[in-house]
Amino acid sequence: MNSENNLLPPFVIASLYKDDLVLVDAKESSKRSITTETQKSAAIAPAVEEVLTINPIGFLGDNQKKITILLKDSSAVHLADESLQFLTAILAACKLNMGDVAIVNTANQAVKYTQIKTELQPTTLLLFDINAASIALPFEVPQYQVQQYDNCTLLFSAPLQSMLVKTEAAKLEKGKLWNALKKTFNIK
Repeated sequence: MNSENNLLPPFVIASLYKDDLVLVDAKESSKRSITTETQKSAAIAPAVEEVLTINPIGFLGDNQKKITILLKDSSAVHLADESLQFLTAILAACKLNMGDVAIVNTANQAVKYTQIKTELQPTTLLLFDINAASIALPFEVPQYQVQQYDNCTLLFSAPLQSMLVKTEAAKLEKGKLWNALKKTFNIK
């Protein structure tokens, strides 16, 4: 019996061993000179780089005006109803709506500035209760200071939830936020 007739086609072998088969470049394998069993066992499987998969950023809104809002709200997928109503009122005061923005809840997904910049392409980034280090920015910015960076306007703020209560401190935070938003969006 001829041994050539018993050979399986390469695609069949690959399908049988798809999780276990290691392919070695023919040029590379001809250069190897393995003399001991230890060297043989060490050379069987070449190092494989771990592939990191990054999920796309989930957000609420249509992002038509490339305004990204980052916040933390562990009680909701995007944000709680009360916070959404307050944020919608803020947007309306800035002559914006939900179609203009992308609201990203970082309590449910880890995001970095480079991913935000690549996927959402913000011209304005509003950050509620998010510090610069948590999104891998190389600097810190005080709250309510409008900052330009990488063709993007950044504005860091206190948490939305802190502005929902009816206290003097919440009123003060709202005032600081409004003054910063007027600078950010050139509102007179």
